[in-house]
Amino acid sequence: MDFFCKHYDDLSRDELYGILQLRAEVFVVEQNCPYQDLDGNDFNAVHIWAAEDGKIFGCLRVFLKDDGNATIGRVVTKKEVRGTGLGLSLMQEGIRLCWNLYGDTPIVIHAQSYATGFYEKCGFRVSSEEFPEDGIPHHEMALYNITFQ
Repeated sequence: MDFFCKHYDDLSRDELYGILQLRAEVFVVEQNCPYQDLDGNDFNAVHIWAAEDGKIFGCLRVFLKDDGNATIGRVVTKKEVRGTGLGLSLMQEGIRLCWNLYGDTPIVIHAQSYATGFYEKCGFRVSSEEFPEDGIPHHEMALYNITFQ
């Protein structure tokens, strides 16, 4: 499995199509959650994805939010590769990218509540009460890059 990283402006049509197709496959079809995936944030995001033989198996996006915090979102893996460590590897790449792009800026995510344990393995901690987003329970979670001098 190879990892790729490109800003929206540098994505090919096929790469963008594959990313959007995977997000629709998992979030809309598998999770039965009709929501507005095309929220305008892709334009400012750097996208990371894992592919083999041109087929995308997982992806996420990284961008700086209006509040100045970095975020990692639209984290998704195909059903057949869940439990293989691919999601963790994607998140590690996303965290590295956030800190390379934005320094010690906190990374704040909206995690589906059932997945908070996964994000805790990545170093995130729950930072809010549960709230609904697109009809699915979520928690805000945060990760801080603490460096010791």
